[in-house]
This record gives sequence, C-alpha cells and structure tokens, in this order.
Amino acid sequence: MTSESLPAQEEAYSLRGLVLYFLKLGTIGFGGPVPLAGYMERDLVEKRGWVTKEEYIKGLAFSKLAPGPFATQLALYIGFIRSKILGATLVGIFFILPSFLIVVGLAIVYKEYGEMPWMSAAFYGVSAAVLGIMVRSAYKLSRTALGSNILLWILFAISAISTALLKGEPIWLLLAAGVINLLYFSRSTIFSRKRLHLWIPLYILDAIPVVTGSRSFVDLFLYFIQAGSVVFGSGLAIVPFLYGGVVQQNHWLTNKQFVDAVAVAMITPGPVVITVAFIGYLIAALPGAIAAALGVFLPVYLFVILLTPLYERIAKRPGINAFIMGVTAATTGAILGSLYNLGLQTLIDIPSVVIAVVTVILLFRFKIPEVIIVLAAAGVGLLLQ
Repeated sequence: MTSESLPAQEEAYSLRGLVLYFLKLGTIGFGGPVPLAGYMERDLVEKRGWVTKEEYIKGLAFSKLAPGPFATQLALYIGFIRSKILGATLVGIFFILPSFLIVVGLAIVYKEYGEMPWMSAAFYGVSAAVLGIMVRSAYKLSRTALGSNILLWILFAISAISTALLKGEPIWLLLAAGVINLLYFSRSTIFSRKRLHLWIPLYILDAIPVVTGSRSFVDLFLYFIQAGSVVFGSGLAIVPFLYGGVVQQNHWLTNKQFVDAVAVAMITPGPVVITVAFIGYLIAALPGAIAAALGVFLPVYLFVILLTPLYERIAKRPGINAFIMGVTAATTGAILGSLYNLGLQTLIDIPSVVIAVVTVILLFRFKIPEVIIVLAAAGVGLLLQ
C-alpha cells in the first residue's frame, strides 16, 4: 500500500482528541443533521482517519435504524465504536453541551425581554421563515423516506390529516403505522407460523401517563423522554409531538412561544432538537431545561450503548426496517399536519405569508444556509416594525 492510499491523519487517535472535536463541532456546527454528518465524514474519516469509511457508512445506517436525532445518534455511535461506553458518554455530553448553554442563555433573554418591540419584530420574521424551512424539510423527508411505496404514502396522509385535526401527534398513531407496515411486509409468512414474530422496540414508554398540568422535574422528564423515543432522522420530527403536548394539551407555552423556540434552534449550532431546552426553560426555568434535555437525549444514548453491540444481527432483520419505515412515514406526515396548525397561528398577514413563500423558493432554488435565511428574516421583521 503506497503512502498516497493511506488516509490523511494529522494526529494519532485519542479519546481526548475525539471529545475536543465534538465540543468544537457542537459549538460551531450550523445547518442541521445533514451538514453535521458531512463535517464528521470530512474531519474524522478523510482528514484524521480516526473512523474508516466502512465504519462511517455503518454509522449512517445505524442512525436511521434507532430513534434519536440523526447527528447526535451518529456522534454517539462514533464515540462508542472508538472508546465504548466512556466514549459515547463523553462525546454526547460535549457535543450537546455548547448548544444547550447557548439555547438556555437565549431563553433567559427571551423570558426577560421577549415582549420588547424589537425582539417581537425579529421573531415575527423568523417564525414565518421557520415555517418555510419546515415545508422544505417535510418535502425532502417525504421523498427520501417514502419513495414510491403506496402504503407508506397512505400512512403519511393519515398521519398528516390526524395531526391537523387532533392538533398533536399521539404516539399510538406512530406505533400503529409501524405495526401496519410490518404486518404488510410480512404478510406472506406471518400467518404460516404458529406464533407471531413481532419486534416492538421500547416504545412502551407510551404507557407512562402524559403529564396534564404538572411541571415537576420528574413529570417533565417523563414527558420529554417520550418525545425522545419517537424522533427519527431530522430533529424537526419532534415538533408535532411537542406541539400537541406543550401547546395544545398542557398549555405550557403559547403558539408564538413554541414557534419562537423552534426558531431559536434554527439559528444555534448543534442538533435542532435542542429546542427542548428552550421550551423546558420557559416552562420551569433551569430545572425544566435540564429535565427536557435529559429526557430527549437519554433514549438516544441508551439505544446506542445497548444496540450497537447487536447492530450486525439487528440490521439483518427486514421486519425491523419495515417497522421503522412505517413509523417514519407517520412522523413525516405529522410534520406536515403540524405545519398546517402552526401556519394558521403564525401566518397572520400578507408580509408573513410572503416571508414564508420566499423562504421556500430560496431553499428550493439556491443552496443558501438556513441560518442566513433565518437571520435575514429577522432583519425583515425589524424593518417592517
């Protein structure tokens, strides 16, 4: 093997180096899950050679297999395959910590000064732009996840309509979609056996009673751990579930506060799902932010350390992928349904509609970073004010 064929490696692998890398990525990594995954490939595979191409590809597949925000799942997977549980633990903490601190800081400012005219004007533009960004994300997710599968599109449509009508995304609907697709996928063999082989993941967390007004640390933690168990791929997948529980059911936040929380996640580095820290802070100050973040990221962490050693065997079971494809179809449909509900409350006049439409056009026609569009929308809101 010649020196030209060897991967570029600036320094030997060390756990300290890996943790410092993810601390940096969590601090300056903008753009959502796809760019973050791209940065990991560029820096850890191509430049440093700490992760092989084969390991990275397996990590991508694993991140689609289990629930959890995609970029965080991939980061934890890399930490685990390099340094086992200690690696996954430290990588997770230092990857999430910067965005957590930034979001909590913004939540403090928002809670103290959120009613100031200039801030309300900025979020007027940002909220409309965020809806446009979510429209594009829902479109990309649906094309990637559903393809030409008619059953998945039916599950997508049912979930979208149900979410719009119920003003929230019940977990039972996601589970039902997964089971329906699994049964359909296994229709030729499932009834030829004496017993039914269904692999139902740990989504039994739905049996935990959803909090109805209480705001204790434990109740918030239990609520957000349910949310963390149904996020597949994009962090935006958590939005419909949170909207139904936080705004519609428990009335912890107003519609405007919720959209502003999603907007903050768009303009901060790290995983988009960190919006839960902003939401948690508005509900119950710092303990609420900690409970929300722990609840959402704990399922991700547990799935990585428990399933990674079994990954090779699990990935070979087609039924598991069929279940996940059904859940993903329902989740994607729920994003569309929540967009309808959010749009009714956010697009209140012609300028806000124009901002949302222009955002969609810019994202489809040009590869403009989302953070730039969000900041530009804030400027437009200030000018209109």
